[in-house]
Amino acid sequence: MSATEKQNQTGITEFILLGFGNLPDLQVPLFLLFLVIYVMTVTGNILVLVLVAANRHLHTPMYFFLSNLSCLETCYSSTILPKLLASFLTGNRSISYSSCMTQFFIFAFLVGVECYLLAVMSYDRYLAVCKPLHYITVMNHKLCIALTAGAWVSGFMISFVITLLMLQMVFCDRTEIDHFFCDFTPVIKCSCSDTFLIEAVTSLMAATCTTPPFLFTVASYILITTNVLRIPSATGRQKAFSTCSSHLIVVTLFYTALILVYMLPKAYNLTAFNKLFSVFYTVVTPLVNPLIYSLRNKEVRGALAKE
Repeated sequence: MSATEKQNQTGITEFILLGFGNLPDLQVPLFLLFLVIYVMTVTGNILVLVLVAANRHLHTPMYFFLSNLSCLETCYSSTILPKLLASFLTGNRSISYSSCMTQFFIFAFLVGVECYLLAVMSYDRYLAVCKPLHYITVMNHKLCIALTAGAWVSGFMISFVITLLMLQMVFCDRTEIDHFFCDFTPVIKCSCSDTFLIEAVTSLMAATCTTPPFLFTVASYILITTNVLRIPSATGRQKAFSTCSSHLIVVTLFYTALILVYMLPKAYNLTAFNKLFSVFYTVVTPLVNPLIYSLRNKEVRGALAKE
């Protein structure tokens, strides 16, 4: 790296998150909307954590994984929304270089964890539906801890590598990020260095993070569906499928959001809608997950009624 590049790199102290600054008349309504969503998201996910911890009937593998998901969603929203809310309220859309890199690291870390965690939850549902007699012995406490720890460690390592590469990029004069948080593609567009290597490595890491868990989840639900369809009675089929319907909805929402944000804009040149899709992905999904599990799950509703 030349002396000029080093000077340019160290000279960048902040970025400007353009966000929704092109909608000046909607700043107050958007602030109120996102504030309500943030409060509901944090409240809903913390409520799930409290219910699972306080009710011994919910001390099962499925709710252990659900607690991890709720913790993840709380951190997820808290990584992005407070800064967005502050920008609506003050009009200051600047974010320091270190804060931007930290925000991206935490965001990518949590996305990676969620991919693996949803795959782990699908395996749990597969065992519960297809191998009920072996469920307790196979999905024991040690395996639950190991699978969950593997999800968190894998997400951390992937995010660490990508962020480390991003820290090597050189930023010159362009500091405006056309997004409401520091996502990968908008950030590297601001770089004046060669981004071929980091884009190639990131694509490989992203494929490693999303494709195997996605295929594993799909395979699990194919086996679950096949097994459920073999049940002779309609009541039995409904009961068996109800044990995994909530998780299936969450998986569908999550991967639909991934496709909308990271595949469709590139494949169909829908870049103008990227922010809108990102809102669904980063804001709406963490909100609806606890609602789906609480409204569609009799055990959670029962625990809530007792509190």
